[in-house]
Amino acid sequence: MIRYSLKCDKAHDFDSWFQSAGAFEALQQAGHVSCPICGSGTVEKSLMAPVVRPARNGPEAKPLAAPQNDIEAALAEIRRQVEENSEYVGMNFAAEARAIHEGAADERSIYGETRPEEARALIEDGIPVAPLPFMPARKTN
Repeated sequence: MIRYSLKCDKAHDFDSWFQSAGAFEALQQAGHVSCPICGSGTVEKSLMAPVVRPARNGPEAKPLAAPQNDIEAALAEIRRQVEENSEYVGMNFAAEARAIHEGAADERSIYGETRPEEARALIEDGIPVAPLPFMPARKTN
């Protein structure tokens, strides 16, 4: 995966992830890259600096930065609401969502991770799921 800083012809800055540089080029040529703020399809890569992060437990480790704009603030609020009001089930999301839907597990709000084909199978089976606009925080040893 590669993250690009992008800018539309209306001067809106935003970031997006792509499978590869070639995937970005193919999506851009097909007209599938657009500005999330205004919808413009005229999008270019911006100048980017490499991201170098200090060790998590090192002396320079810092907490996540504060939101830089209204979109980041809205995403941070969505994340806060999801984390406060639902249970993280990790990579067991598909199995747990199916168990809840079938009545084999207690009904509750959950979030987690799953492979695209598992998510597609849930949707095809009528199980209501939706992607989240953020990656769950993972605990590391």
